[in-house]
Amino acid sequence: MAKINFGGVEETVVTREEYPLEKARQTLKNETIAVIGYGVQGPGQALNLRDNGFNVIVGQRRGGDSWEKAKQDGWVPGQTLFEIEAACEKASFIMYLLSDAGQKDQWPVIKKYLTPGKTLFFSHGFSIAYKEQTGVVPPKNIDVILVAPKGSGLTVRRNYLEGSGINSSYAVYQDYTGKAEEKAKAIGIGIGSGYLFPTTFEKEVYSDLTGERGILLGALAGVMEAQYNELRKHGHSPSEAFNETVEELTQSLIKLVGEKGMDWMYANCSTTAQRGALDWKDRFKEAVEPVFAKLYQSVKQGTEAEIVLDKNSRPDYREKLNQELKVMHDSEMWRTGEQVRKLRPENWKKEA
Repeated sequence: MAKINFGGVEETVVTREEYPLEKARQTLKNETIAVIGYGVQGPGQALNLRDNGFNVIVGQRRGGDSWEKAKQDGWVPGQTLFEIEAACEKASFIMYLLSDAGQKDQWPVIKKYLTPGKTLFFSHGFSIAYKEQTGVVPPKNIDVILVAPKGSGLTVRRNYLEGSGINSSYAVYQDYTGKAEEKAKAIGIGIGSGYLFPTTFEKEVYSDLTGERGILLGALAGVMEAQYNELRKHGHSPSEAFNETVEELTQSLIKLVGEKGMDWMYANCSTTAQRGALDWKDRFKEAVEPVFAKLYQSVKQGTEAEIVLDKNSRPDYREKLNQELKVMHDSEMWRTGEQVRKLRPENWKKEA
């Protein structure tokens, strides 16, 4: 494993150079890998494994939208696509990729097939870290591992098809065979990870839930709405408010951050922008630090887990989620975004 200095802190990571795909295939050559769940992470990970030459099947409830999606992706009923129980019975390596609430619900079914020496895989530490709420307690005579891509399942697949990858964390919760860590590294490379860095089940879920509720999703959406509304309040047009809030960030500035860092992005903005950003950066930091402290404690204490399991287990969850997303979609800000995206140069109609 490679030792990399991250901002003065040395970490050990696994790269594709030291753990090539052929080595990953060799490590898992005798495994029948069952991807259980074909919702968010399932498709990307399953398809990447299939394309990379691993022996993989899919387990999904028959007749639903995800079953049909799996068929459209080339999984064949009775050959590579099975009901959940049948897939678990055939598998030596079970990738448990249902939603967190779904994992709690299906655990009594899955547990029956966790016979000695099998491997149970997660892409989220939730069910293990919050076992008091989920009831997910694996038998002692299996390996339990985690590889968590740092992005959506859609990105896992897109990045793979583009020839890159998405970074993932990995962890070992239980090493019964003495080979659990090797299995985690191998499956991480198999699903298309850019590089792998070690964590624990608890740290993965604490960082993940904080990030999702924070800068990655919740805070980002909230801050955007606040700025957009303030500009509109003072008479700025929807187009101007959206461009200054979302479009410039997503189409220009964040790409510079991804390229070489925040200082690089600052260096490529006007001196007026640089001065103002540096003057206001710490004010925003001080304003949100108490919010992040409260958020992290809510995650660590299991409050967020209780909310997730309660709301996501309700029969009308999907209906209510769609209603909440529709409110966002129908807001002036994001309706403006639809029109702005249509006006991007790549969407201009070519003249005959």
